[in-house]
This record gives sequence, structure tokens and C-alpha cells, in this order.
Amino acid sequence: MNDTLRKLGKHSDLMAAGAVVLVVVMMIVPLPAWLLDIAITFNIAIALAIVTATLYVPRALDFSAFPSLLLLTTLFRLAINVSVTRLILLHGDAGHVVEAFGNFVVGGNVVVGLIVFSILIVIQFVVITNGAGRVAEVGARFTLDAMPGKQMAIDADLNAGQITDEQARKRRAEVSQEADFYGAMDGASKFVKGDAIAAVLITLINLIGGIVIGVMQQGMSFGEAAHQFSLLTVGDGLCAQIPALLVSVATGILVTRSASERDLGGDIADQILEQRRAPMVAGVVICAFSLVPGLPKIPFLLIGGLFFYVGWSLRKDPSRAEREEQAAQHAATAAAAAPGELPPARDAALDALALDPIELAIGFGLVPLVDQGAGGTLLPRVGTIRRQIAGELGMVIPPVRIRDDVSLDSHEYVMRVRGVEVARGGIMAGHQLAMDPGEAMGQLAGVPTTEPAFGLPAVWIADGSRPEAEALGWTVVDAESVVVTHLTETIRAHAADVLTRQETRQLLDQLKEHNAAVVDEVVPDVLSVGEVQRVLQGLLQEGVSIRDLGAIVEAIGDKARLTRDSAMLVEYARQALGRTIVAPYLDATATLRAIVLDPALEQEVAEGLVQTADGEFLALDPTRAHNLVEACAAQVEHAIANGGRPVLLCSARIRRHLRRLCEQRLPQLAVCSYNEIVQGVSVETVGVVGGVSSPSDSFAGTF
Repeated sequence: MNDTLRKLGKHSDLMAAGAVVLVVVMMIVPLPAWLLDIAITFNIAIALAIVTATLYVPRALDFSAFPSLLLLTTLFRLAINVSVTRLILLHGDAGHVVEAFGNFVVGGNVVVGLIVFSILIVIQFVVITNGAGRVAEVGARFTLDAMPGKQMAIDADLNAGQITDEQARKRRAEVSQEADFYGAMDGASKFVKGDAIAAVLITLINLIGGIVIGVMQQGMSFGEAAHQFSLLTVGDGLCAQIPALLVSVATGILVTRSASERDLGGDIADQILEQRRAPMVAGVVICAFSLVPGLPKIPFLLIGGLFFYVGWSLRKDPSRAEREEQAAQHAATAAAAAPGELPPARDAALDALALDPIELAIGFGLVPLVDQGAGGTLLPRVGTIRRQIAGELGMVIPPVRIRDDVSLDSHEYVMRVRGVEVARGGIMAGHQLAMDPGEAMGQLAGVPTTEPAFGLPAVWIADGSRPEAEALGWTVVDAESVVVTHLTETIRAHAADVLTRQETRQLLDQLKEHNAAVVDEVVPDVLSVGEVQRVLQGLLQEGVSIRDLGAIVEAIGDKARLTRDSAMLVEYARQALGRTIVAPYLDATATLRAIVLDPALEQEVAEGLVQTADGEFLALDPTRAHNLVEACAAQVEHAIANGGRPVLLCSARIRRHLRRLCEQRLPQLAVCSYNEIVQGVSVETVGVVGGVSSPSDSFAGTF
């Protein structure tokens, strides 16, 4: 038997083609009555098989061939109608099945048969077909609207490594198939509606045509012709509408079927019987109907008692939530019963591989800072840091993990980025940190130290000395603020290391919600997510906010057709953000105080650039490079002494190389290019490196 089924499966394509050809032939070639009986019986059997199949599929997409099957069954049913009509009008006989439906099913009463046929038409056309068509239409619309979100979710899971490429392709194919299926069902539901209308017209044609032929061609009386042809017409209509009604019901079940792991009957039984009081309440109410005068007692008492018995017998069975809770308790008990059992080696290895993007490890003496019950506010203040960084730099940093570390001193803390220590500090218990802002009117007794975030000289003073220190003009902060400030500056300094491709994808998805055109044009056709990530990291490394992501993507998207070098794309992005970059360094009159390079020195630096396979590098004599940095440092010290906050201004050609050269000695010095100076900004040159003999020499210019 299995071999026979396998052989049939191999030739299923030929069988499908033969079935379609057979349907067309049935409409043209007259069929004998015995063959028509087989076709009608087969039609009813196919309809029953379709209904049964829809009850067992866990989700609609598992029966994706249903729209095509619906078309074929409708066409087959109409071909049977044509063949039956031909036999009725030519011979007054349509086979035993049609005759049996006309005599036995409706008792030989034409009026009853027409009424039953009309009711079936109303049920199919008005109720089931309209409802199924509406559900299919709404399902198709919602499925198409949800496609972009589902595709983005698949891409996010793929980028996060939660699924493989093969799984991503499979899920994308399922999303596409789901959209195609509901779109096909929306159109296929029109077949059922058209079939119902055709059934009414065919019945009227058979009835009127049969009476006319019986009276005018076969010499029957009007009553005799009406009786004979009416019974055959009603029998034909019932033979066609019963399978049509079954297929309509299957359509409604399929389009209203949600995804599940069980068949429809099991889901309905579980979900109804899960509500233990529902059968009992229904049984009591039905039994109460038996008390109404005039209503029969036995049916109401019988059905009501049955429902009450079912509800009463289920009252002690645990519900689904209770079963899940018991299973969890059993699992916990089993785990507690084997305390010496070690987790599998693979799980332990995976746990060891996990890295937190940002981690703050604290000694046991700092635990009260985290305990909100003891008055600690470190946790909510870390949340404030994340919002502050998002507003300043335009990126959402991952949650900061705070944990205690027994290897640290009691009041020591360590900050790590992806498992690597990047900063360390400590506080003194019962003390606060006092810093001289330059206007203090006296000295303080305490423990000299260095403020960890900015490296400023400071003093640890006792908590009770704070009023005295503030009265002398010192800036005093509590120990918790010291940790928070240090953490904030550490995150700013390592924001580029925290920005991963997953965070970059999330930023682009957020930008796409209100500026889809620029994202669709650039990513991924022009630049990949990884290339955009490297550009954003390059900006963050120099403390440039990426909040205006739209301008950044537009700028690098335009220039990416000229170069794919991420360093050059960073320069183009900086030029697009010129106003944002220079804004922090402008005074009240929109003037930028700048230190510039002597043209000869700038030409020397430009000539020292060497192009290699790994990019462009500055190959300058070490002595010359050292003298250049020291000269810049002297000019910066002079400008700061005069109350200014200067920037180093140079050409875009050498800007990034000059920045790398100076960042170790002058990490706070901003290096800008002339292309980043926007219209309306005045530039005052407060120093020239390499072209003057004294840092006091200066000249002014306006762009």
C-alpha cells in the first residue's frame, strides 16, 4: 500500500494536469448517468476530506495549496452541474444519486426541496462566504503591513547571532509565503461567492428549461413536467450545494485558524474546559429552563445534567497554570535534591565567554551605594547617565552591570569595557572630595589626591568639614558623585568601543521610522552596516555626537561612490556636522579661537603622508614630530592662560593625522579642518605653530 502511494506521489503532477483536462471534457462531452453518480459521490468525498484536513492543520500556511484546490473543486462542481443539466433536459434522468436526493432527502416534496435549497444558499452566501472573505481580506492586509517588521526582526536576530543564515532564509521564505497565501485566499474567497450565485442561476435554468422541454417537446402536462423536472432540479441543487457548503466551511476554518501546536478540536476542548465553572453554570441555567411552563422537561434536564456533571467532574483537576507551577516546583526540587551536580561543561564554557559591554566592579565597602534600601542612589543615577549620554552623543549605551568583586579593596572600584579594565579609582569612607576651582580663599586639611575623572588635584576631607570647605570657595562632591562622574567620563571616552553592529542597526532602524528614504538609499546598497558602524565609531572616538544620524548617512552615502575608506568618510561626515563640532568652542560673539600651522609646516606634514595597502599614514621624522607636538602644547598653554579654549585648525588633508599625533600629549585638544568652519563663524588666530618665534604673536581673520 505504501509503495502504491509513493508511486502515485511521483506522478502527482500528471494526475493534477489530467484532473483539469477531465473537468473541461466533462463540460463538453456528455457523460452516462452511472459515471455521473461516481463524479457526484467523489465530489462529496473530496469536500469532506478538505473539511477534515482544515481541522487538523496547526496553522493556515501548512495548507498553502488550499486556494488552488478551492478553484479546482469549484470548477469540478460546475462541470458536474453542466453534465447533470444536460441529462435532465435531454433525457429527464440524471442518475440515481440526483434522484435519491430529490425523493429521499426532501421526501419527494418540491416545495420543501426548494426551501431547503434556498436555506443552504443563504447560509453559504450570506453567512459563511461573506465572513470568510472578510477575514481573508483583513488577514491579507495585516500580513502585508506586518512584513517589514518581521523582516527587520529576522535581520536583527541574524545580526545578533541568534539564528544562522539558513534559518534566516527559511524564516524570510515563510514570511513571503504567508503574504502570498493570504493574498491568494482573499481572491479565492470570490470563487465561493461566485459558485453560490451560479448555483441559483443553474437551478432556475434547469427548472424553467425542464418544464418548457417537458411540455413542448415531450408532450407532458404542465403539472407532470413541473413535478418530474422540479424533483431532479432540486436533487441536482442539493448534490451541488452540500459539498459547496462543506468547502465554504473549510475556507472559514482555515482563514480563522491561528498558529497552534494542536488540532482545532483539541484547542477548543482545552480552552473551553479550562474554564471549570463554564459547564457548571451552563448546566444549571439549562436545568432552570425546564421549570418554564410549556417547555419539555426531559431534554433540558438531560442536557443540563450532562453539562453540570462535566463541570463537577473537572473541578478537582489542576488548571493549566497550576500544572505549569507544579512542573516548575518539581524541577526546582529535583535541582535542589542534587546540590553536588555540576552544570554541563559546555554551559559553563559558554557562561565564561559572556562579556558585559560596560561593567562597574565595586569593593564590598561600596555595596551600600547600590542598596536603595540603605539610601544608595547609584543605580538610578546610572540610568540618568544613560539618558545623558543618549542626549549628548546620540547613542543608547547598553545597561551597565554593577557587581561586587572580592578581589578589590573595600572602597575601590574598577570599570571594564568588554571585560577589559579601562579605569580604576577609590574613595575614602566618611570623606568627601574637595577641589580648588582656582578661587579658593584658603587651604584645607585633608588627604591630597587626584580627582579620577579629569586628573585634577583634590583633597579628601571629612564629612563634617564640608561647610568649612564650601565657605572657603572649594567645590565639594560626595563619594557617590565621584564614582558617577568617573563612570560618565569613562563611557564618553570609550563610546566607540561600545557601539556594535547591533546597536548601529537599531539606530538605523530608528532613523528609518522618520527618514526612510536616506536609509533605503544608502544601506545596504551603497554601504553595509559594518561600514556605517566604523564611520560612527570614528566620530565617537573624537567626541563628536552622532545624534544627527540623518545628516551623517546622507554625507557618507554621497561620498561612498568616490571612496570606501572609512577614515575619509569620517572626514566627510565631520564636514556635514561642522556647526555641531565647532559650537562648543565658540564664545558669546560666535568667534572661534584657533591655533594654526605655518603654511610651510603644513606642507611638510602633507608631504609626509604615505599611502599603503592598509590606508594612509603619517611618516614624519620622530624628532620633527616631537617638536611639532611640543610647539602645539606651548601654544595651547598660552591660549588657556589668556582665558581661551582654542582648537587646532588645519586642512582636511592632514586633520586626522595631526589629531592622532597630538592625542597622547593633548587629549583634550580639538583638531578641526577649515572645511568644518560654517558660514557666520569668525575665526581668531591666537597662535601659529612653526611660523613665529613667540607664542604671543598672533593675528586675526574671519571666514
